[in-house]
Amino acid sequence: MASSDTRRYVIVGNGFAGTTAAEQLRKHDPTCEITLFGDEPYPLYNRISLPPMLRKQIPEAKVMIRNIEWHAEHRIDLHLRTRVEKIVPEEKIVIADGKSYPFDALLIATGGRPNPCPAPGATGAENVYNFQYLDDTRAISEKLETAKSAVAIGGSFIAYELAEAFASRGVETHWLIRGPHFLHRMLDDVAGEFVDQAARADGVHMHYGEQAKEFIRDNGIVTKVVTEKGLEIAADCYGFGFGLKMNTEIVEGTGIQTSHNGILCNDHLETSVRDIYAAGDIADFYDPILELRYRMGTWINAGAHGKVAAINMIGGSDKYHDVPEYSSLLFKGQTITQFGLSPDLQPDIKTVRKIDKEKNWYRALYFWQNRLVGGIMLGKGNRAGKRKYTDAIKSKQTFTHSEWGSMLDWTHG
Repeated sequence: MASSDTRRYVIVGNGFAGTTAAEQLRKHDPTCEITLFGDEPYPLYNRISLPPMLRKQIPEAKVMIRNIEWHAEHRIDLHLRTRVEKIVPEEKIVIADGKSYPFDALLIATGGRPNPCPAPGATGAENVYNFQYLDDTRAISEKLETAKSAVAIGGSFIAYELAEAFASRGVETHWLIRGPHFLHRMLDDVAGEFVDQAARADGVHMHYGEQAKEFIRDNGIVTKVVTEKGLEIAADCYGFGFGLKMNTEIVEGTGIQTSHNGILCNDHLETSVRDIYAAGDIADFYDPILELRYRMGTWINAGAHGKVAAINMIGGSDKYHDVPEYSSLLFKGQTITQFGLSPDLQPDIKTVRKIDKEKNWYRALYFWQNRLVGGIMLGKGNRAGKRKYTDAIKSKQTFTHSEWGSMLDWTHG
């Protein structure tokens, strides 16, 4: 039985943000009660390890981060396969499975779910897949054991990861992208060309300006996709990535403010309702370094959010203080590193670029009001200087226009 001075914390969502927050709460408040809800049947697993698992580069055991025993050791009351039905802020309770769970502070880390494929014939087909969860990875991997051909659809990182996995498994791979190139809102034509070259070098058939119009089915199995321009591609396996819809339904009617992008919160990750916080993909938060509100769906950002939220849930006053970043391979021959803002988040950004086609290197830096606010690096061995760039972003230092070009050659911190 909890004493009157024992604080009670409830966390909805057991992904990286939620589980990190639970771990930090236990570390900083040894006597507290922590209740953690997850709607999947698994404790925390590493979502960024799902692509290498799909490529059969690592076993499933390497994807799992936490187990049931870890939660018991840390006295975290874990509820899997459980959806929180309602939040009642005025009573400071959440309701799940008809039972009330009181809280002194609540964290919402519900993330998002994949947007469906809108083309007729996709929904419910046995061989058309999202790629977001461990169960998705298992299903696609099993299909690829016998598939001879596959189609990845979308211009997102998810679609890229599918195309890469299909190709790496020796399956004839087609990639349909509606825009002019991969990540067309973030990358310019030159950077897009570098990615195109890497994809084609891995044997991927690239189709730009193409959008799925219809999936042709036979007994519940898609046999081919037809595009708006009339292209027909027959395949055994289809995967798509059209972004995420944030799981904000849980806060409807609570007074917690939302946007089209997620749950609104300040630089302390607190929502519009006191003692209720948001973290990870779901948080449409104010970044005091970049002086902008946005949502950042990266693994690193989720962990950073979990730490900040936990400190503030126990009465601290931490602000989000990291520069968001993301790094990934792009097929066998290319890499990408992105940090800070990009033009898709801040339209009036100014850009300087450096291109070395012999090395397949590309570097772009983004400036806003004469401050460095972000950048992108393509190319193996082209990450030098990243720490110096992120430090400059954190410092909010201004640079004259004449300095911008020389900054492309920064190599160390």
